[in-house]
Amino acid sequence: MQSQTSASGPELRGSNITLERITSESDVSQRKTKIVCTLGPACWSVPTLEGLIDAGMNVARFNFSHGDHEGHKACLDRLRTAAKNKNKHIGVLLDTKGPEIRSGFFADGAKKIELAKGENITLTADYNFKGNNKKLACSYPTLASSVKTGQSILVADGSLVLTVLSCHPSEGEVVCRIENDCSIGERKNMNLPGVIVDLPTLTEKDINDIVNWGMKNEVDYIAASFVRKASDVHQIREILGEMDGKIKIYCKIENQEGMENYSDILAATDGIMVARGDLGMEIPPEKVFLAQKMMIREANIAGKPVITATQMLESMIVNPRPTRAECSDVANAVLDGTDCVMLSGETANGEHPVAAVSIMARTCVEAESAVNFDSLYQAVRNSTLRRYGHLSTSESIASSAVKTAIDVNAKAIIVMSESGNTARQVAKFRPGMPIKVITTSEQVACQCYGTLKGCAAHTVESMDLEDSMVNVVIEELKAAGKAHAGDPVVIVHGTVAKSGATNTMKIEYV
Repeated sequence: MQSQTSASGPELRGSNITLERITSESDVSQRKTKIVCTLGPACWSVPTLEGLIDAGMNVARFNFSHGDHEGHKACLDRLRTAAKNKNKHIGVLLDTKGPEIRSGFFADGAKKIELAKGENITLTADYNFKGNNKKLACSYPTLASSVKTGQSILVADGSLVLTVLSCHPSEGEVVCRIENDCSIGERKNMNLPGVIVDLPTLTEKDINDIVNWGMKNEVDYIAASFVRKASDVHQIREILGEMDGKIKIYCKIENQEGMENYSDILAATDGIMVARGDLGMEIPPEKVFLAQKMMIREANIAGKPVITATQMLESMIVNPRPTRAECSDVANAVLDGTDCVMLSGETANGEHPVAAVSIMARTCVEAESAVNFDSLYQAVRNSTLRRYGHLSTSESIASSAVKTAIDVNAKAIIVMSESGNTARQVAKFRPGMPIKVITTSEQVACQCYGTLKGCAAHTVESMDLEDSMVNVVIEELKAAGKAHAGDPVVIVHGTVAKSGATNTMKIEYV
């Protein structure tokens, strides 16, 4: 009979967290989770960009809700100078502005209006109307036929809450009750929770930004705002034309319709961004963490990278240190399985951009130290088999490579990958050891270093130079103290003639 003191079965997680681990310094060189930084006035000089790269930036986000092509190009040139100076493959992400609904302008040159709780206000679809505290313009033409009595309308990131009392489609007007005292300025964003909004995902501005800036400057990623269905992704692929597949598409899930169509969107896209800002306006804020966990899990099973974004270290826009809750938010996203975490205002216009990246990097590596990567590998494999019934050939080899690396205690997995697909599939199975990607493409190197969990990248002129490049990587591991004579490394590569056709795995010894 088994003793009660030696029970078998699941235990509470965290058994590997000790006092020594808590009190020891963070080794950020071990970090696997990638960091996306939004560029802006606070960080767009070459020295500061170099500081961000040293601190841990993997991807630079260009937010096209602000600025013009000329300004963004000047910033891109400085970024690429900084990346070259630091010899790092920094990814470039174009984030589209997307469709938006905004409140209108005010009468008599007013800059702000004061709204009182309990009073009524009328919203009109006549955007030429100059408003006041009784009537306000809204840029959404079909507002009166889209909302229903009792629904909420959120203005200025939710700082103003309106409840719909009556709708008058013939006049294009909606009468609302003001739910809280508020002072608001002109042209504030508006959210309609639960409403299927009749606006195109890609505006004329978005298409122009993609074609005449993104494609022209060979960006690595398009982050598509307000994606609601798979056809939105197909439209972007058509716009990209010959560059489809080379420039990766990351869909920002920002409302309930996008959530409802998430499976189809995930199948069509290259990656996901959990855009918690607008999502928290569209669904109850207490549900956002559930949506985050669901979207990350599904992306992990599909083997597609996922970025968790918005307000991660928001207080560091002003303060030199984050709140404990913010660090826990970053850590929990890592434990959920995110591939990347993102900084917005913290780096774009904050007072401590480099410090924000540094503490985010340290938080990520501490969260990763609490993960049992052997169990995580098995969990990813089991979840994939349960979902699809089998692994594809290339996934099977990637899975086997990670399992072999675990079994022989390999110090690294070296991946020869022309398209980046093999590297993505190895990263899917979450090995505890680093993944070193060797590729002929600078863009693939930026995408692997940019958003693939645990991946570093090296470029080589030809895959014929494979052996010499493997030796370079092994020497780097030895120099960093990560491998010693006699240690095994696992090498995975595909047929050179067939991009994406993974077919070989072998073990070599340092």
